[in-house]
Amino acid sequence: MRMERDSLGEVPVAAAALWGAQTQRAVENYPISGMRAAPVLIQAYGLLKAAMAEANGETGRLPKGKAQAIARAAREVAAHRHDGQFPVDVFQAGAGVSFHMNVNEVLARRASQLLGGRGVDANDEVNRGQSTNDTFPSAMRMALRFEVDGLATAVASCAQAFAAKGREFRGVVKAGRTHLQDAVPLTLGQEFGGYASALRACRRELAHAGDGLLELGLGGSAAGTGLNASARTTRLALAKLRRATGHRWRAAPDLFAAMQSQLPMAVASAAMRNLALELIRISNDLRLLASGPRTGLAEIALPALQPGSSIMPGKVNPVMPEMLAMVCFQVVGNDSATALAVQAGQIELNVMMPAMAYATLQSAGIMAKALERFTATCVRGIQANRKRCATFAGQTMALATALTPAFGYARTAKLVQEAMRSGRPVLELALELNRREKVLPEAEVKRLLQPSAAARTW
Repeated sequence: MRMERDSLGEVPVAAAALWGAQTQRAVENYPISGMRAAPVLIQAYGLLKAAMAEANGETGRLPKGKAQAIARAAREVAAHRHDGQFPVDVFQAGAGVSFHMNVNEVLARRASQLLGGRGVDANDEVNRGQSTNDTFPSAMRMALRFEVDGLATAVASCAQAFAAKGREFRGVVKAGRTHLQDAVPLTLGQEFGGYASALRACRRELAHAGDGLLELGLGGSAAGTGLNASARTTRLALAKLRRATGHRWRAAPDLFAAMQSQLPMAVASAAMRNLALELIRISNDLRLLASGPRTGLAEIALPALQPGSSIMPGKVNPVMPEMLAMVCFQVVGNDSATALAVQAGQIELNVMMPAMAYATLQSAGIMAKALERFTATCVRGIQANRKRCATFAGQTMALATALTPAFGYARTAKLVQEAMRSGRPVLELALELNRREKVLPEAEVKRLLQPSAAARTW
């Protein structure tokens, strides 16, 4: 052990640890969940601190040697070389002060090592011109933007896979269903094309949310005032961040608003929630369409990935849609937590940022991974049961809808009711009615009641 000191006094810290007294106090104060900061948040903080250290050195606010050592230590952190040095629980002091000081202390001690033991101060040097008020929301937004980018890629890939299946199944005519009741025929390709379009719309919403995350309050320092910060240094740091990441980070137009409001986090969380809702819907559809194999719809077959029962031999379950739905349930719950955290800001600062950072980063990370697996092991391997689809397409009572322009709604409804009561085919009854009333040429009645013709019409 070694003794570390902060403004409250001395604290014993493990000799091998890079962190200091404030981190140790947080470890002891908040043994809450055992969950730690997401690696991407550590990465984002490392990138931010490296840019600020270099900018402070170039503007003369830090000695060049110390600035370079801090920046080097920060780049090591960004490269995940020290992830084990961030032990602070995700549920911690408000605003993320504990985690921010964890970062500052690790960088200070590591920079001191790089300088051969020459001391570097966590507050006065690593944190020069900065505050938790501006760095935590900035790093949080950066981290979420990185994760949203990965999620958007996974969504695009899934949409492409559904679109490919839509093209493959474009000739597979089947019965439609609304209210889980028979509806007019359509093609399996049209159904799957609809899934692709819905996911593309979700990706556009993610892109909109991602743009809002590019707006950083860096340089706002305490409460957005910019106290002890340098506007020139901040501009230089933002330019360095743009070069280091390829993202077009920009200064918030109102630094006070950037401290008070975490609207960009709410927008991003809502976009992920809406994606989750669409994915739950699609997953449920696939489970219904694949239900059976003997007693359900069985219009499609999902890839068999593992045995489905410990007691029923040969049973295979739709495991990937089930997994994806459970992940999406978590995302919806995380959005509720984020919404509560975002609205809980008071006066000059939202202190609930650690909660929204954890929730949103978890959502983006798990949904991206789940979508990648779902696309690779499920969507791309879906097969159509063409015979089953054709059977249902020919049986649906809603085929009669094609007759309504000529026969009228009331007469067509009576025809359908008679078919349901008697069990006779709609076509047979329609031909009888048409022979009596001479509404259409018989060939036209037959054509209209072909499932493939109805599907093409729609």
